Amino acid sequence: MFNYEWFTGSAFKSQLNEARLRCSLRRFPDLTRENGMDDAEFAEFSNNLRTRTLLYLRDGFSYELKEPADVGCRGHLTFECEPVDDHYKVGAFVISVPYEDVARVEVYAVPPDEMPEDMPAITGFRAKADPQHPPQ
Repeated sequence: MFNYEWFTGSAFKSQLNEARLRCSLRRFPDLTRENGMDDAEFAEFSNNLRTRTLLYLRDGFSYELKEPADVGCRGHLTFECEPVDDHYKVGAFVISVPYEDVARVEVYAVPPDEMPEDMPAITGFRAKADPQHPPQ
């Protein structure tokens, strides 16, 4: 069950850091989680990684979390969403979602110069969500 503390406390930051660490360890297989940050090249690589956070809701919709928004209400998750469609990128979308509607959170860490051109299918702006399938 997701709750306010998970998104604003150490748990969410831990998930972001874990994604960065695992991506860095793939790049530097001779280092370990214990000694990686002692290596200057590893630390610089890790610090430069971009993360993307995808929220999957129980109704089949999904959103990319651009930034959490503090609107003073703790009863639901409020965040700015990253629009996929270029027509929507001129503005800002702030979305509120009841915590119990969050089915899954995925954090993806990637080097900025290796960021895939294709965006994941974010279905929050369509009338009906297509079924989500995990990557093969």
